[in-house]
Amino acid sequence: MASPRVLVVAGTHGNEINAPWLLDQWQQQPDLIDACGLEVVPVIGNPAAREQGRRYLDRDLNRSFRPDLLEQAAAGTSAVDREMARAQSLVRAYGPKAPKPCSLALDLHSTTAAMGSSLVVYGRRPADLALAAGVQQRLGLPVYLHEADLAQQGFLVERWPCGVVIEIGPVPQMVLTSRIVEATRLSLQACLEVVAEASQGRWTGPQSLLVHRHLGSVDLPRDDQGRPLACVHPSLQGADWRLLMDGDPLFLKADGSEILYDGPSGRVPVFINEAAYGEKGIALSLTERERWPLERSAPEALTALLRAS
Repeated sequence: MASPRVLVVAGTHGNEINAPWLLDQWQQQPDLIDACGLEVVPVIGNPAAREQGRRYLDRDLNRSFRPDLLEQAAAGTSAVDREMARAQSLVRAYGPKAPKPCSLALDLHSTTAAMGSSLVVYGRRPADLALAAGVQQRLGLPVYLHEADLAQQGFLVERWPCGVVIEIGPVPQMVLTSRIVEATRLSLQACLEVVAEASQGRWTGPQSLLVHRHLGSVDLPRDDQGRPLACVHPSLQGADWRLLMDGDPLFLKADGSEILYDGPSGRVPVFINEAAYGEKGIALSLTERERWPLERSAPEALTALLRAS
């Protein structure tokens, strides 16, 4: 049986430079990461943006994998921009209908928010949940389940039969930090180990998965010209993954007054003050912490997918 092909993407955002550095290291030091017998295909997601040190050139590449945008790119319409074309080329080269498809995609990111090492899963595909559960079992990483958000769609990993995002932070954009590189390496290694064991039928998964289910996003208060009227409150800055209680300070206004959180206690904020999300109108996202039983069908779905590749 052929080894599963795993697409490992770094630099989907051109100003996130730690994961591309890791791939450069791996090329020079083949023993740095154990591929576990898998056929790993490392790719720089947005090389043109990486060269310019910009998150993107025309639009966020990691929002450009919507089916309608891919169809526009495939048709070659005049409205196609550089990221739409790049998304189409990645799917054409490595997606399910490629001559040599990758059955699974791992998208490596960094964040300016104090997220530590974490995983992001989009929706509830059983294979995705199984992979996330396996990595959580090994490393204890929190899992952010992003779903039901019409304003944020078109993520890269959604176009592969299975895929997760690795997020490591905090680190400023365009700053290379050995700690972030090493945390990325450890998370990637754990993913590859789970995939290898699942492909061989040697992994059944844990009994449950702890998820942080996306509920919605909150922006800074702004004036009618879009200028911020407040900043994230200092007691909330860096408090990703901590419980937020009704009445806790949320924002701090220029006059020193506070805007308090008015909502159900026990929500968990994530991606607090992520630098790249200001343009998207997001100061933080709120999640619900839940422990889900991992049905036996989830690891079986991951194994079946990998063995079919």
